[in-house]
Amino acid sequence: MSGAVATTVLEGDRQFGVAVRLNPKYRGSIDAIRNVKVAYQTPSGANAYIPLSEVADITLDTGASFIYRETSQRYIPIKFSVRGRDLGSTVKEAQARIARTVKLPNGYRVEWAGEFDDLQKAKQRLMVVVPITLLLILVLLYGLFNTLLESLLALAGIPFAIGGGLIALYLSGLAFSVSAAIGFISLFGVAVMDGILNITYFRELRAQGMDVAQAVFRGAEQRMRPMLMTALSAGVGLFPAAISHGIGSQVQRPLATVVVGGMFIGPLLLLVVAPALRRIFLARQTAESSDGGGAGDAEPT
Repeated sequence: MSGAVATTVLEGDRQFGVAVRLNPKYRGSIDAIRNVKVAYQTPSGANAYIPLSEVADITLDTGASFIYRETSQRYIPIKFSVRGRDLGSTVKEAQARIARTVKLPNGYRVEWAGEFDDLQKAKQRLMVVVPITLLLILVLLYGLFNTLLESLLALAGIPFAIGGGLIALYLSGLAFSVSAAIGFISLFGVAVMDGILNITYFRELRAQGMDVAQAVFRGAEQRMRPMLMTALSAGVGLFPAAISHGIGSQVQRPLATVVVGGMFIGPLLLLVVAPALRRIFLARQTAESSDGGGAGDAEPT
């Protein structure tokens, strides 16, 4: 009925399959198909022909033209694309509408696969990877400074970098995605690097005899240029990707936007807020150490 490839025709370096089908007058209607002759072998060994309706029931029914199976189960794929909004909110709205209006028979279920399923799995992995990353960074910082307080102060730039990335996503109208999450992880390293520069120079100034307030102010002043130049170079380099709208921009734009926003806003906040935090906590720690040292040096009379 639908045709079968009987042979192949060669034309130069190309090949064409030649399909053979019944004449339209033998397959144009249900009655014509019922009268199609099929051969069978008689007891004497000769071939005889009978109508197809003698050996089969020919009816016109409605059904699937193709049956899909996965893990030995049948499924019906329904595909759609998202334009003008983020994938997460679109699927969430679709799930709510389907749960409210579609009643599935027993034995049927709905599974949301494709890019949405990949997004959910990636978010689950990030919920494990990000805390482990922060913990490893804290361990490395503790190995560098040998104090938990200075290690935490070096990590103080991470919230400002995250805030800059979130502001950039909001202003650009982009939604949080896996690509944006990778951009935030990239910002973690830059923010920690800035914190290491500040804390290391602060310790050098303290070793030279400066008090806490002078060391904090001098450290922020001297490290402002390298921090801003690092942020400016990275931000300018990724700015074209952050404003691109060509093919593939759906993947690179969130990452570039997060990095550009974190690089431009994060260091500015870090230069203002982080020195104040160091001034407060390190001065308090110095005062407690001085009080403890004075009490320990006293001798009973």
